[in-house]
Amino acid sequence: MSGSSSVAAMKKVVQQLQLEAGLKCVKVSQAAADLKQFCLQNTQHDPLLTGASSSTNPFRPQKVCSFL
Repeated sequence: MSGSSSVAAMKKVVQQLQLEAGLKCVKVSQAAADLKQFCLQNTQHDPLLTGASSSTNPFRPQKVCSFL
């Protein structure tokens, strides 16, 4: 590794550490409770739980057209 690429790599590391240092820390138990609450509040909008309508489902099977 050359000197200039080493300096560039270290600058990226420093930027990442500065970004991480500025993040607000939350206890895992609190984050899990918040996530659970969010999921429960948004269950009516979750197509995995409620099912997607066939008109808006982008993964519906394609219609086959064949010529006889």
